[in-house]
Amino acid sequence: MRRIPNQRVRAIGEAMLELAPVGDGLYRRGFAGDTFNTAWHMAQMLGTGADVGLVTRLGQDGLSDIFAAEMAADGLALSGVSRDPARIMGLYLIELDGAERSFHYWRDTSAARRLADDPAVLSQALEGAGLVHLSGITLAILEEGARETLFSSLALARAAGTVVSFDPNIRPRLWPSSSAMQATINRMLGLTDIALPSLDDEATHFGDTDASATLARMAAAGVAEVVVKDGPGPVHVLVDGAVQILPTPPASDLRDTTGAGDAFNAGYLAARVLGLDAARSVRAGQRLAAAVLATFGARASKAAVAALPPIAGLS
Repeated sequence: MRRIPNQRVRAIGEAMLELAPVGDGLYRRGFAGDTFNTAWHMAQMLGTGADVGLVTRLGQDGLSDIFAAEMAADGLALSGVSRDPARIMGLYLIELDGAERSFHYWRDTSAARRLADDPAVLSQALEGAGLVHLSGITLAILEEGARETLFSSLALARAAGTVVSFDPNIRPRLWPSSSAMQATINRMLGLTDIALPSLDDEATHFGDTDASATLARMAAAGVAEVVVKDGPGPVHVLVDGAVQILPTPPASDLRDTTGAGDAFNAGYLAARVLGLDAARSVRAGQRLAAAVLATFGARASKAAVAALPPIAGLS
């Protein structure tokens, strides 16, 4: 297990306007996005002792201003945020069937698609980070040249001691083909220290028959720490060749599954930043995911996060 050298955390990806159903045909406007959700929850869990930020690109419009102001108010660093005069933030709407969700997206002109256009800006944003987190969505929204810039910046960061975590989070509609998606994700695994896949994605798009197959495939790609999420099923963990299977406690108040995986990532990574082992980090991830499952939308409230037991007390 590779030690995360400091509490400077940078998540790379897209933040979007979120319209979340609250009943009676009404929607609440918020902001969300897989890596942003993870960074936001990490900032709340780690508090002022950490330096957590999002590397992204926003527009110069009023809604982008509101989002940036909310990030700052919530304790996230803005040093990795650049502005685009020609583009705005993307938008998505959540549709619920019970607690299960589906999404409608408007993101083709999202400013975040240009977050890696400038190599110098991107490398500077990642400089000194103990942990960098990104997802398959981050990779999918970038043009090929920008993706190459991102890969180069990640390689440089790792060489300088940064730990890289990656959630494949596969969204087929964002990729030109299955083969392009598979090739890109396989390449990313070669730059990954901590992988946080979901079994349903890996079974659907890589043919893994079970979590053990995902562990083996990602270990063969060079990932030393693999944590396979499976909804309410057990979490399978591989660390330095040793496998653990950890049960997932049942959720007591299931409202909306949006963002649960992102929240698990946040809890797990926050615990790892604090030096906890994989088993305790999984428990931190499960507790935070349960809080999000009890919330409409992709993020728990600050009060719900604050009410969770301290990470350091996990046994």
